[in-house]
Amino acid sequence: MTHNPEQEAVLRHGELTVLGRIRSASNATFLCEAELDGRRTHCVYKPVSGEQPLWDFPDGTLAGRELATYLVSAALGWNIVPHTMIRSGPAGPGMVQQWVDQPEAQPEGEPESESGAAALDLVDLCPADRLPAGYLPVLRAHDYTGNEVLLIHADDPRLVRMAVFDILVNNADRKGGHILAGVDGRVYGVDHGLCLHTEDKLRTVLWGWAGKPIDDAILETVAELQTALDGELAGQLAPHVTGAEIEALRERVRDLLDDPVMPAANRHRPIPWPAF
Repeated sequence: MTHNPEQEAVLRHGELTVLGRIRSASNATFLCEAELDGRRTHCVYKPVSGEQPLWDFPDGTLAGRELATYLVSAALGWNIVPHTMIRSGPAGPGMVQQWVDQPEAQPEGEPESESGAAALDLVDLCPADRLPAGYLPVLRAHDYTGNEVLLIHADDPRLVRMAVFDILVNNADRKGGHILAGVDGRVYGVDHGLCLHTEDKLRTVLWGWAGKPIDDAILETVAELQTALDGELAGQLAPHVTGAEIEALRERVRDLLDDPVMPAANRHRPIPWPAF
């Protein structure tokens, strides 16, 4: 989802019409259509008035954290977070984010692969003894019928960047359902209201590369983020997160450059729940 000035203008200035509420979200979240001079685009709207207070994220707003996380994504140039802004909407000020168009789901019973097996999602479950090629195991568990299954994710470079991004922004809620494959071939991350805390709160389903070194190309980009934080980026983040949280972001960038290895999960809630 490359930057499109015309589309941004529609998101920022267009009239928002609510098409429906996204019931799976824990806070008020709406699918909207933005319209400006006959141009239309779909977006997600999360009004600040619909946020539930969180004792462990007491500062600022979830909308502000979503925007701050988008600004970090934009500074990295990885385009992980869809275009995001804060603006007024039908229920007052809130976060507005470009909708991610995804491939249509295959009708049930119609296999997608030539082998006749149903295609797996980027994050999925599989029988414990049948790890598919191109996937990495995260944990072993039991499904609702009692069968042993593996939580797995694709061994995909787009997910590697997302995993590094989550380390940097200290994402406390990277569920499988927050990872979207777009029709444009990109992979996007959404729902970043629980990011950028000063304490280590990393909880993610993307643990498959634990202990693996981070490649030089990614580290070069992280080093550019370090430079950006010494320039305008810190000022852009300041209205949305605390000074201590900006400094903690700097520290995470420095730590990753000093020790460029993917971290391993600890025992303190390493996997968000539910995982999807």
